[in-house]
Amino acid sequence: MDAILKEIRANPYLKLITRQLNKYPQESYLVGGYPRDLFLKRKKEVFDFDFALSSDAVKIGREIAKSLKSGFVVLDKEHGSCRMVYNKGGQSCNFDFTDFRGSSASTIGGGDILTDLSLRDFTINSLGLDLRALGKAKNIKDVLIDKYGAIKDIKSGNIRVVSDSSLRDDPLRILRAYSLSAVLDFKIEPKTRSLIKKYKDKITSSAYERISEELFKILNSKKAFIAFKDMDDSGVLDKIIPEIKSMRKVNQGPYHHLDVYRHCFEALRQIERLFEELKRYGDIQSFLNRIVSGTHTKRALLKFSAFLHDIGKPVSRERIKDKICFHGHERTGRNIVRGIAERLRLSNDERNALDKIIFWHLRPGYLADLKDLSRRAVYRFFRDTQNEAVSVLLLSIADQRSTRGPLTRGANRKHHEEVCLALVRDFFKKSKEKKLVKLLDGNDLIAEFKLEPGPIIGKLLAAVEEAHAVGDVRDKAQALALAKKLLNKERRK
Repeated sequence: MDAILKEIRANPYLKLITRQLNKYPQESYLVGGYPRDLFLKRKKEVFDFDFALSSDAVKIGREIAKSLKSGFVVLDKEHGSCRMVYNKGGQSCNFDFTDFRGSSASTIGGGDILTDLSLRDFTINSLGLDLRALGKAKNIKDVLIDKYGAIKDIKSGNIRVVSDSSLRDDPLRILRAYSLSAVLDFKIEPKTRSLIKKYKDKITSSAYERISEELFKILNSKKAFIAFKDMDDSGVLDKIIPEIKSMRKVNQGPYHHLDVYRHCFEALRQIERLFEELKRYGDIQSFLNRIVSGTHTKRALLKFSAFLHDIGKPVSRERIKDKICFHGHERTGRNIVRGIAERLRLSNDERNALDKIIFWHLRPGYLADLKDLSRRAVYRFFRDTQNEAVSVLLLSIADQRSTRGPLTRGANRKHHEEVCLALVRDFFKKSKEKKLVKLLDGNDLIAEFKLEPGPIIGKLLAAVEEAHAVGDVRDKAQALALAKKLLNKERRK
């Protein structure tokens, strides 16, 4: 444990804030995720620190932020909570200061640290480190408060509520139980599971921004499939995304071995496995780690897409000549997912990405079925999927792996994957090449053919750009000749 004390004392951010806090008479404790992660020996690139103060947290936080010339925001004035954002040398971290929770007439701020810790969500987050005792401490035990068995649960890998009222007091903690379980690879213990089922109906009383944040922590972990299955078993998933209920027991054709709901779960499992298989490919990993919005990565968004990719099938299902069909389910699914994304308060960038991934997820399968995959077909795929081409291709592989009905063939699946991965490589290769200089613009067409501005100009330019990209035209003269040919064809219609 002395090693932990040494690590606390060596942390430059903690040194800085402890010096500042020691200028004030208030009690101050380091609480939350940082003490937990110390005992888990989890190394983090970005630090977030939570401090519990006996009183005046907002006032003190504001003064420290001013002294250190850092960003400052009040998070909850009523409960005395604020955040300081500290930047130095390109590194950034958050310091949250909050008044003790609870009440006690014997303390200055109306509470004490033991009451504060008793009101926390789970035992693993109920540790407190006394910053005032840090200087003279010879052992971590001299500064550590562990009244609720945090160390025991950390060692055994258990998610356990501090009290029976924990989930009732803040239903978002239900989802946090799963995010902690996924991120830390911990198990939710039986009594906490029972309380989750008891209070699951209350989860949507939480702000959807908060729900979304916990959901994406799960999706960005390596255990999203397990966590989603866990949430499904407890009924929590239905509360967050009620649209998924319609996928249950919707049988598919002989190419599938699972109903729509279980197929989407399998696609989530397969895409997580695929990400592990592709770990050695730097371009793909950089793509997956890209931040789309806030803390939400492309990796997480793609997993979400895998889980929802066939959500349009129940509405689209029809039987034609003894054959089950789902014509247009990609369009229907895109529209359903738009509603889900709006409710979860996802950013415009995330919504646009989901739109493209869901709508085009069948396209790679069509390309793989072509006997001769032409440059023009490849160009049109990249033109339509744009910056989500890799997402669509990886989802297609996971989708295909999740389809193992009696009519599926291993050779077809192998060919499909080869085509998809070749297109992924092509995408990254093209992204590093210089873009082709446009041979024509709208003014050229107007001057050459005496056209009025209108849709025909855009149509001609798109056709010329495609021909240039696949090598059918190489200079301005050839581009104009093609434009003239297409224009005459349009005029004959």
